[in-house]
Amino acid sequence: MPQELFDLQGRTAVVTGGATGIGRMAAEALVRAGARVLIASRKGEACESAAEALNALDAPGSAEGFAGDVGSEEGVDALVKEVRARTNSLDILMNNAGTTWGAPLGQFPYDAWNRVLSVNVTGLFHLTQGLLPMLVATGTRDAPARVVNVGSVMGEVPLGDGAYSYSASKAAVLHLTKILAKELAGFYITVNALAPGPFVSSMTDFAIGDEERREKVAATVPLGRVGRDEDIAGAMLFLCGRGGSYVTGAVIPVSGGINVQTGGNIFAAALE
Repeated sequence: MPQELFDLQGRTAVVTGGATGIGRMAAEALVRAGARVLIASRKGEACESAAEALNALDAPGSAEGFAGDVGSEEGVDALVKEVRARTNSLDILMNNAGTTWGAPLGQFPYDAWNRVLSVNVTGLFHLTQGLLPMLVATGTRDAPARVVNVGSVMGEVPLGDGAYSYSASKAAVLHLTKILAKELAGFYITVNALAPGPFVSSMTDFAIGDEERREKVAATVPLGRVGRDEDIAGAMLFLCGRGGSYVTGAVIPVSGGINVQTGGNIFAAALE
């Protein structure tokens, strides 16, 4: 019974930004669970290399890697066409592709703001919309199709850290997830989101790329560490497997408790 809850054999998934970081962690979990995984990102060669490595795992699933850019209307249209050319069936869409920009308040570039929103929100929405007919055709009452959006804990709590457009974009992703969950439930499609905290990736390399800085960041996390591959894998297999078929509109906080961090106890000092 436990294995059946997370078995994805016979399922086909698309993972954007799946060559590295959280997308790669998710892609590996899906392949190990038996899914056929289409990995797409702007760097097609990196996706091909990731797919080759995943296929060497001797797992029950398989992977294919190719170029796909969700940062423009033309890019989204091309990616939709490529997915349709590669498969007639789509069970899982993981909208993971994302970008960020950091600059102090008062110096944040206009163009950088637009670039982040175009990838993290606009591209996510339009790719989902473009692939929606395939998801609708696949979903059933007992085995709904799945959309998993990657937000961030920075979209849940007021953390800027100079990444203003990133935080705003991820807040939009989490809200959009709930809207789509409401609208697509009748088509037997679940829409959920992950809200990760710090994980080792190319996006976070500037802050946790070495052990010393990683430990400093880990000390600020309530659970005392940064995220691991299995944290993403477990969340993805739950949301995409049989065990998650009755969950939609949820935001899974894969952030070690950062999502519930608050200020100090207001009256503690007076009571000492």
